[in-house]
Amino acid sequence: MKKGTILSGMRPTGALHLGNYFGALENWVKLQDDYDCFFFVADWHALTTGYEDTSEIKNNINDLVVDWISAGLDPEKCTIFLQSKVKEHAELHLLFSMTTPLSWLLRCPTYKDQLNQLKDKNITTYGFLGYPNLQAADILVYKAGFVPVGEDQLPHLELTREIARRFNFFYGEVFPEPQPILTKAKVLPGTDGRKMSKSYGNTIALSDSPEVVRKKVSTMVTDPARIKKDDPGHPEVCTVFSFHKVFNEGEIPVIEEQCRGGKIGCVQCKRNLADKMASYLEPIYERRQKILERPEIVKEVLHEGNKRAEAAAKKTMEDVRSAMKIDFM
Repeated sequence: MKKGTILSGMRPTGALHLGNYFGALENWVKLQDDYDCFFFVADWHALTTGYEDTSEIKNNINDLVVDWISAGLDPEKCTIFLQSKVKEHAELHLLFSMTTPLSWLLRCPTYKDQLNQLKDKNITTYGFLGYPNLQAADILVYKAGFVPVGEDQLPHLELTREIARRFNFFYGEVFPEPQPILTKAKVLPGTDGRKMSKSYGNTIALSDSPEVVRKKVSTMVTDPARIKKDDPGHPEVCTVFSFHKVFNEGEIPVIEEQCRGGKIGCVQCKRNLADKMASYLEPIYERRQKILERPEIVKEVLHEGNKRAEAAAKKTMEDVRSAMKIDFM
């Protein structure tokens, strides 16, 4: 017996990197065994900030699904689908937009933050302001009881619960109030020590070959105060040590002691890390190569997933229209 229904998604904005993997995808792979999971490619959400240039969305959708399956999502265990192919998302989004107070959308923390961070883009649109309604529709159209999130995303989920409560108050109990499954993300910096981000060009992608991974590890920033091999190190400021804590947890006490005592050089430390990372990521890379040998698998997975998602969403919308007394036919 499954423990309940989960809904989560990602925007198709480019190749996934290790930050995406350890921030969400690794947890999704674990959850698919215990929950009825719906994982969707959020192509409509990608338009909220990227509507001016849509030229890469199709390729990004394909790459995203390849990354998901390579990382361990199993289409036999979970439903993988494309948001825009299930029109019920749009219908429920429209109905929520009729009942959600404008003040709720204006106070959304992400709305204010993104307006400041993306000043070079014209995102003063309803699509961007109203994305919490679409997000709520994504979750509630499957009557999902759980959503895997980090602590920073809890206010977003609370807004979905408020939208569900308001709808239920007006029309009767239709939707559950989805609860968070808190994800303890393993935080990794970029290869240059800054936040891992495609815009910084400092990522390690899930699609990188073992050879590319090794090369990127060799360029990682280390302790700037260490000039000679036997200089005492400060692992707390070293990017390489941050990666050891994720990929080489068992050796952390030894590595820290050797670094602080100047008993190991940065080159040797990087080689150790590269070996561990290549070993960890190689199965993902090999699964990816098999998928690329039969590229039609992505369309097949989405076709089946879209059908399953649509069937579930249609049933919910029948309940919604009945509750709202707008089911005229």
